[in-house]
Amino acid sequence: MSSHDKLRTELIDRKRAAKDRARPDAVAYQHDRGKLTARERIDQLCDESSFLEFGGLALPEELGEDGLPNYADGFVTGRARIDSREVVIASADFTVSGGSNGAVGNQKLFTCYQRAMNEGKPVVQLLEGGGHRIQEGLDARLFAAGANIPALQTQLSGWVPNVSAILGPGFAGPTMIAGFSDFVVAVKGLSTIGMAPPVMVKAGTGEEIDMDALGGAVVQANKNGVVDCLTESEDEALAVIKQYLSYLPANAGEAPPVTESRPADPHYANKLPEVVSVDLRIPYDVRDAIKGFIDQDSLFEIKSGYARNIVVAFARLSGRPIGIIANQPNHLAGALDSPACEKASHFICLCDAFGIPMLSLLDLPGFMVGAEAEQSKLARRSVRLFYEFGRASVPRYSIVLRKGYGAAYLAMNGGTMCFGSELSLAWPTAETAAMSVEAAIDVAFRRKIKNAEAPAAMKAALNSEVRSNLGPIRGAEGFGFDDVILPEETRDVLARSLNSVPTRRLVSHKVPRYRAIPPI
Repeated sequence: MSSHDKLRTELIDRKRAAKDRARPDAVAYQHDRGKLTARERIDQLCDESSFLEFGGLALPEELGEDGLPNYADGFVTGRARIDSREVVIASADFTVSGGSNGAVGNQKLFTCYQRAMNEGKPVVQLLEGGGHRIQEGLDARLFAAGANIPALQTQLSGWVPNVSAILGPGFAGPTMIAGFSDFVVAVKGLSTIGMAPPVMVKAGTGEEIDMDALGGAVVQANKNGVVDCLTESEDEALAVIKQYLSYLPANAGEAPPVTESRPADPHYANKLPEVVSVDLRIPYDVRDAIKGFIDQDSLFEIKSGYARNIVVAFARLSGRPIGIIANQPNHLAGALDSPACEKASHFICLCDAFGIPMLSLLDLPGFMVGAEAEQSKLARRSVRLFYEFGRASVPRYSIVLRKGYGAAYLAMNGGTMCFGSELSLAWPTAETAAMSVEAAIDVAFRRKIKNAEAPAAMKAALNSEVRSNLGPIRGAEGFGFDDVILPEETRDVLARSLNSVPTRRLVSHKVPRYRAIPPI
């Protein structure tokens, strides 16, 4: 064998050792648990033959607990294409020391972020495992200097889409990585998320708690709002990543992608005029109204199981991406509480970062009140909703579907004066006031009702009189609305406006504009 042949063989053998086929037992264990390997995930998510690996030969000096080399130091990294669009991708390899990584793996991850930043490409992280390898962290010579990754992750925010999927055990390291992401996906029954696993919790606090109760995917999605999308399978999680990215540009310097226009779903479009009842007490699913005017099958809801009194979602209108923030009358009557304000605020920030126009759909009785609401810091959370709407630079639209009461009406961008919407509209069923009619009458006319010969009749007469001044035409007469439109006109009116306004408004203040804050 010549010297060249020897070198060639050595290189081929070294690259082969880092691949799945070199660890059949570990791969079989991964498959037995219903999970793909790091490389299989990349192959399934990305366009065929588009993955170009970097750092495949990276290797820490220490061996794993099984006595084998930690090939690629637990991270498969490289460039690839998803639906023909370039991305930078990092996939944790659970078959190598349980997906843990050391300084070499961290350097690879840092390089992913650096290249995503420099090249203006989305970064996708497929996470599983124990994060930073504890053995390395127990040496002050290695640990004391800290890490350069968090600072770079912060700079990525709002410049390029940053997506994480936690596809297995993800306490500690993976959770921290995902916490910097704009969008987090998890799988029921597989994913765990949190600051520390049960064994460390017990060691640190004495508390005994099982894995699912502490950081299971369902708890972190529906109760804590840490997860943006909860899926039934790993295949679905990877498909969701593709769908999410399809609404966003590669970076904040580009315009959102426009696709072929599709008509609204006729099942919902035909029912749109009757979706919202004139009876304020009758709830409905606001998603039925949304589907009546957006492109068919384009609704992509985020945090659907968390703060269900508000819906935030991407959709398309005549092929253009749009962000929707809608009160949900069938849960808490659509009233705004702290979780709803946080959920909506994060989404507004995300839309503003990537140039996505926003549409508010209003039907709410106001902010939640009472001791529990105050203890949830609603006084602060509610102001954040005002703040994010106020600093946004993208086009904003609002439609009052039915109730629009009190300061919550203002916080949801209701009316022409609040944040200068490109269009402020109302449906014929709209009713706006400083507070609900019944509560207002009880407070403002308490003495008049009490002294009346027939208090009940007096209250009913006052109700009728006051309510006659709250309709949408009355609001439009004072230029509180640009127009009152029929529900079936909504799609055309919004589409025409979207085609005529600039992607962003001119802003005069000098504070940094574009960023996408971490999940709640």
